[in-house]
Amino acid sequence: MTTSTPVSSFRLGRQRLDLRFRTARLAARTWITPTYVRIRLEGADLIGFDSPGSDDHIRVFFPDVAPTSAEELRAAPNRELTPLAWEPDGGWLELEFAVHDGGVAAQWAAHAPIGAVAGVGGPRGSMMIEGRPDAWFLAGDETAVPAMRRFARTMDAAAVGRIMVEVVDAEHELPIDAPPGVVVEQLHRGTTPAGSALTERLEALGTDDRPLGDVFAFVAAEQAIVRPARALLQERWALPSDTFVAKGYWKRGESEYHAPH
Repeated sequence: MTTSTPVSSFRLGRQRLDLRFRTARLAARTWITPTYVRIRLEGADLIGFDSPGSDDHIRVFFPDVAPTSAEELRAAPNRELTPLAWEPDGGWLELEFAVHDGGVAAQWAAHAPIGAVAGVGGPRGSMMIEGRPDAWFLAGDETAVPAMRRFARTMDAAAVGRIMVEVVDAEHELPIDAPPGVVVEQLHRGTTPAGSALTERLEALGTDDRPLGDVFAFVAAEQAIVRPARALLQERWALPSDTFVAKGYWKRGESEYHAPH
C-alpha cells in the first residue's frame, strides 16, 4: 500500500519581470499618522507599470534634477520600497513611507515640493501565491504595512487569519482593511526599540495558536525579527519553509540595508 504526499492548498511561485526605469513627479502627499505618509507619483512613464506580487520591491530614486538617462537616474540616492497602488493605464503610483529617521527616502517623502522628480526601477521579479491558503498570518512594523495591505487585498471574503501591526502608540496605528474573519491587532511598542512588541507577541504564541490547515505566513520588520519569526513558524507551528516569508525589511544602524528579494 502506498501513501500519497498531501497536496497543499497553495504554493509560492516566482515570476521574473523585465527591469525598466521610469521617471515621474510628486503629485500629492497625504499624512496617515504624524510619522507615516502616502505619496502619489504621476507621469506618462508610469503607464504600463505593474507589480504582480504583494511583497514586490522597487527601487525609488531621488535625483536633484530630472535625469537625462537611466545611468544618471541610477546614480541618484535611492531606497527600496513596496508599491502600494497603481493603475497601469492611469500613469500613477502610490507609495507609503515610515518617516522615523533622517534617511533620504523619509525626508524626500516628507518635504519634497509637489512636482519634484523621482525615479522608479523595477520590480525585477515577483513572489506569487498560487492557490488559496486555508489561513493567513501577517505581522510587521510600519515598513511592512504596504505589503500587508496588499496581501489583505488578495484575500477573499471567507478568509481567516490574523494580522499584527507594530506601531509606537494609538496615535500612530495603521489600520488594514481585511475580511471579517481576519483579526487585525495593533501592537504598541512605546519607547522600546522597533520590533520589541512584535517579538514579544510572536514569542507568546504557542502550538495551540496555529491556524488550521495550510497557512501562509509573512513576517517583516527590523532584521532581528527573523529569529523569533522562524522559531514560531518553522519550529512551533511546523510550517514548511516554502509556505512562509520571514525577513528583515531594514537593519538598525544601517541606512543602506536592503531587504532580500
